[in-house]
Amino acid sequence: MAKKKDEKTNVMRVLEQKGISYTAHEYPHDDEAPDGVTVARILGQDPEAVFKTLVTRGASGGYYVFDIPVADTLDLKKAAKAVGEKSIAMILSRELLPLTGYIHGGCSPVGMKKQFPTVFHETCQLFDTICVSAGKVGFQVEVSPQDLIDLVGADMADVVVG
Repeated sequence: MAKKKDEKTNVMRVLEQKGISYTAHEYPHDDEAPDGVTVARILGQDPEAVFKTLVTRGASGGYYVFDIPVADTLDLKKAAKAVGEKSIAMILSRELLPLTGYIHGGCSPVGMKKQFPTVFHETCQLFDTICVSAGKVGFQVEVSPQDLIDLVGADMADVVVG
């Protein structure tokens, strides 16, 4: 079966519409999305420069998005402090699609149904480019972290365990 070479996701369309340069990466996958470290390895990327997008709910009921390196774990206390909440918790997997428009393994900080307050782990600034999901399992976009931060109005903070 021939592969569609120039398949574009909504994330790619948003980046193009905003004049943000990016490099698209495609990786093979089964029915389930591989973990982020595996994706980084397949793409030949440093796992510290490949970021996963996590969606949380604060004690106030508000939603927050955190982008952290794929090998790291979100520190819920640090994350709550970063967004001014008493506490936060990960949303349930079944809540992700109706809330963001994305499925588990394909969630991107770009192009969600609604733009939620977003925080990138502070290490993103150590890299010229970072990879985030292109909004679909099997696709990543490599973008300047500053372009992403500016696009989604994100803050930066230390929000990982360790």
